[in-house]
Formats: sequence, structure tokens, C-alpha cells
Amino acid sequence: MAETDPGKRSFNVFCIGQAGRLGYEAVIFAATFRAANPNFPGRLYVGEPQPGPHWQGDPRMTPEIRVLLEGFEAEILPFDTPHFGQVYPYGNKIEGLFALPDGEPFVFFDTDTLFTGPLTSVGFDFDRPSASMRREATWPQIELYGPGYAATWRSLYHKFGLDFESSLDQTQPDEYWERYLYFNAGWFFHRCPREFGRRFLNYALAIRDDGPAELVCQSLDPWLDQVALPLAIHSFGGGRPGPELAGLDGDASCHYRTLPLLYARESDATVAALERAIAPNPIKKVLKEYEPLKKLVYQGKGHKIRAMFDRGALPRREQTIRNQIKQAKLWMR
Repeated sequence: MAETDPGKRSFNVFCIGQAGRLGYEAVIFAATFRAANPNFPGRLYVGEPQPGPHWQGDPRMTPEIRVLLEGFEAEILPFDTPHFGQVYPYGNKIEGLFALPDGEPFVFFDTDTLFTGPLTSVGFDFDRPSASMRREATWPQIELYGPGYAATWRSLYHKFGLDFESSLDQTQPDEYWERYLYFNAGWFFHRCPREFGRRFLNYALAIRDDGPAELVCQSLDPWLDQVALPLAIHSFGGGRPGPELAGLDGDASCHYRTLPLLYARESDATVAALERAIAPNPIKKVLKEYEPLKKLVYQGKGHKIRAMFDRGALPRREQTIRNQIKQAKLWMR
């Protein structure tokens, strides 16, 4: 790991797999990853939360899913969830980091991601962490008589002793949401999972358990990870992604979120990558047990959704797309 070009360092890829939807999505993740990255020099890890007091039932994946993942050379890493669990499953992406090899660079992806190109083409600088900008103005929600964007975010930076002004995008106007550092937590990376995980966890717990007064009217479910993430990234000297990371949410990976949204708005190459990777019968036999995959992919109903939208002129708001799919009775998750 002593190469002079940080973009060429070997690194690990990590996602979460568990019982239910995420297990099936983990198979899509692994299948498309191996298809797009046949000579990947790092390791592919799937973190799996273990049974414990914070889960009702067993969160582990089925044996059939595990066999498929192992067939794609994915290493399944068990981890415990002492802080979050079922009440906040998004916390898996934080607590799962501690199961990864210490000191080895990593890229985390949400499980509802698939791959269309080699990750080695992406210019990662693991000493300057970053995260996905494919987001909307979901947090904070500004109340009429409450604090604005600046006051809300400033209170968090001050709580953790971070410089607020250097996090701002000065090209955006004051009190416009994009002026403030805010990411989708669908992917992020750093030089060490445990170093990053400790800070991410400490910030998230402090915000949840002892947040500043400016957050009193703000919901943290499901936004807690996306509130803590920019603070953790900024604390390590990271920030907004530059053009060298354009392959993420671009030519190398796609955070599709849900299968109906994938068919509605993603590229032909992305749809083809999905359908090609999970076409083999051993995969189909397992994945068709999940109703959205059975109907949208294997029965072809996803293409009915695709025909409803012009990818060159999509509605600006995701909710509008969702509503149209629901009206056609094709929404599934």
C-alpha cells in the first residue's frame, strides 16, 4: 500500500446482507460486481448482522443466498449491533465497519447498488474521504419559525469542534440546501474502516442521544447516518467528490434504490447488467422467491415501467416518479 498514486491502492468493497430484501440485493450486488470487475485486486465483503437483543428474529441470510454469494467469492463477515439493530437498520453500515480488516482502505456501498464498469477506473484518494452527491433536500426540514440551514448545520459542527465555514459551497446562496455539506450515504470510503467507523459511530450516537437544541424539531429516522456522515468526512479532511469519482453513480456503479426506480430512470446499460448477471438458472431459482425480482425482472414487468418514462426528460422529483409507478400498480419493494 505504499504506491505513490493513491488512486491505484488496493482496497476492499463492502456492503450489508441480511434476511429479506437485502439478501437478494446482495446477490445482485455481487453478481454485477464480479461481471464488471473480473480481475479486482481487493476483497469483496458482505457484512451480516448477527442475532441479538436489538433484533426480533434472526437477521442472518438464508443458506441459499449464502451459497450464491460465496460462489461470487464474497466473504461474509458477521458483526454485532450493540447500538442500533432493528430500530435503526441503517446503523448496520456504521457498526459493520468494525468487522472489516483494520488499516485496509475500503469503499462502502449500499446493497441496492449494481456495477456496470471497473472500480479500478475510479480515482479514489483514500486519505481524502468523500460520499455520494446523488441526493435531494431531505434534511433538515426547515420549520417556519425554527432555525435555518446554516444555524442547524453550524450547531453540529460546533458540537464536534469542526470548522463550519470551510465545509460550505460558497458558489451556492446562503440558506440554499446545497450550500451545506450533505451526502447520500449510498457510498463512502476511507483509508481505514475502524478509524472511520469509530468517528462515524461516535458522531451518530452523540447526535441521537445528545443533539444540539437546533435539532429539536428535526427527525433523525431515517436520516441519522446522513447527518453524521458529512461531519465524519469533514473531520478527516474530506469533502465533496471531484471529477475523478464520477464513475460512482456513473459508468462504474449505480445506486438504483429500488427495482421500479431502476427500470424507470436508469440507463439501458444498467438494465442490461442487471438482467444478464442474474439470468443463470441457479441464481434465478433463488432470486425469483423475491416478488419484485420475480415480476419485474423474470416476468418482464419492469419494461412496462420503463416504457412509461422518457429517460431524457424525467420528472425532477423522485416522488413524482414513484407516484406514477404506483398509479400503474407496478410499485414493489
